[in-house]
Amino acid sequence: MAVPHPENLALDHPHREEILVRHGVAMAVDQAGYTDPETGFFVFTAKTLAAEGKCCAMVCRHCPFKR
Repeated sequence: MAVPHPENLALDHPHREEILVRHGVAMAVDQAGYTDPETGFFVFTAKTLAAEGKCCAMVCRHCPFKR
């Protein structure tokens, strides 16, 4: 899942485009995640979260599982 659900990243979020680029780069080079441009927090990629096998209910931005 390359694009986060709008509940996890609003369509009008001021850093949306940069977030999507950072996620795409992290996925392309097989990194576990990237640094959020707004908060500086580490954000896991969809691939990393999928490897966990289930949703952890922490409302991760790139969670590939249906809540």
